[in-house]
Amino acid sequence: MQPLIFREILSVTMILFAIIDILGAIPVIIAMRQRAGHIESEKASLAVLVLMVVFLFVGDELLSVIGLDVSSFAIAGSLVIFIIAMEMILGITFFKEEMPETVSIVPLAFPLIAGAGTMTTLLSLKTQYQTQNIVVGIILNTMFVYLVLKNVKWIEKLLGKTGLNILRKAFGIILLAIAIKLFRSNTHL
Repeated sequence: MQPLIFREILSVTMILFAIIDILGAIPVIIAMRQRAGHIESEKASLAVLVLMVVFLFVGDELLSVIGLDVSSFAIAGSLVIFIIAMEMILGITFFKEEMPETVSIVPLAFPLIAGAGTMTTLLSLKTQYQTQNIVVGIILNTMFVYLVLKNVKWIEKLLGKTGLNILRKAFGIILLAIAIKLFRSNTHL
């Protein structure tokens, strides 16, 4: 086993931090908490960790077994992100299904935090960095995700209703742009 390389860990951690964008997801997380009443931060963080590590090791094989390529997976994820962004910008709910009393796995852990963008990034990182350094980067990001999820009530109080509305609209537009970029970079028209 090769030694951990700090420079690679730092690079992977920063790349994943930008892709996961947990700070940008705060308005969505707060909206989910308001609808559901509670966020299970431990369960969601564990799900994020497991999803990313498993996908790092078997992502390519898993997609090929079900007949999908990375681009198709990324496009599907971009459409989900697009819908979430439209909900944030327009202030409407597209999915009218019953909201559970707590939120953890869907749609929080997947596809919001560990979504198609994160998964395709992991496959790309695998070609450039040593696996053990990527795993450390995943663990560091998961710890930060946990801290944000655990403190979402405090963040909500800090921002206030007006601050939340402004943040929700602004990050909705950013999320929309990410969805479009993910879609465009994976379509070959």
